[in-house]
Amino acid sequence: MAAGGRASGRPAKKKGPSKGTGGQVRRGLEGRGATPPAEMRHWYKDKARAERVAREERGSGRRPAAARQRRSDDAPEYIGGRNPVLEALLAGVPATALYVAQRIDNDDRVRDSIKIAAERGIALLESTRDKLDRLTEGGVHQGVALQIPAYEYAHPSELVELAHDAAEVPLVVALDGVTDPRNLGAIARSATAFGAHGLLVPARRSAGVTGGAWKTSAGTLANLRVARAANLTAALREYREAGMFVIGLDGEGTVDIGDVDLLTEPLVIVVGSEGKGLSRLVREQCDVVTRIPMQAAAESLNAGVAAGVALYEVARHRRR
Repeated sequence: MAAGGRASGRPAKKKGPSKGTGGQVRRGLEGRGATPPAEMRHWYKDKARAERVAREERGSGRRPAAARQRRSDDAPEYIGGRNPVLEALLAGVPATALYVAQRIDNDDRVRDSIKIAAERGIALLESTRDKLDRLTEGGVHQGVALQIPAYEYAHPSELVELAHDAAEVPLVVALDGVTDPRNLGAIARSATAFGAHGLLVPARRSAGVTGGAWKTSAGTLANLRVARAANLTAALREYREAGMFVIGLDGEGTVDIGDVDLLTEPLVIVVGSEGKGLSRLVREQCDVVTRIPMQAAAESLNAGVAAGVALYEVARHRRR
């Protein structure tokens, strides 16, 4: 056999056309396209919910509050948060339902709230966290919310009658332009602590007894009457005609609160808003406009703080 010849006598097969990939390799090299945004990934909602629950349990950080829709006067209010709910139940707030989130991590506050609600015959309702978000309008609820009926306001004259029934010198706190419910709740705490017989609020452009006010008051609104006046100026005029003196709190007052000689008399203390102070018509109804002395570095005090300082001075003078 000559070198380079075939190893076998069989004829070589002719190579035919091979089967193609159909473009699979080319498509594989193209990748899967752009990375989808986070909200389109299947795990995003679970992760976001877990982060939200953890944030609520820590009690830190506030979600952007949902735009508050106008409520009707007979619509219920809601208190959210483990401490505020328990405080409201202990204070005897007239609640109608206790909402508890599904699969909530119970602690002593939750267990005590459920126990008190059951003893008082308050409905216990299991709820989703999304529903609790809506009920509390984006507030930090920590998995619990308390439903309370719409507040029944007193007539302004009832506050004076309460003082007379208790054989005490009347003391009423009126709010002029205070629109934050948290300020109303803080003032209610001070008014309760220093023996006031009630709060007076205007029917328009003023904070009312809402869930936020209940929450900040730490339940004290259950023991303090709030009256509503269609016209604050007219209500103050009627108080003066009934023998009460009206003292306005304003940074531009000419007399320090501690130097006013009317603090032991039947009294109405009018608290203005932090920014605008007292309105002109209300100022005209005041027997004296007084100020709280403080350092020049502080231009003004929060309405709740100012009311607390003034009420303390009244209580101090009446104890003498």
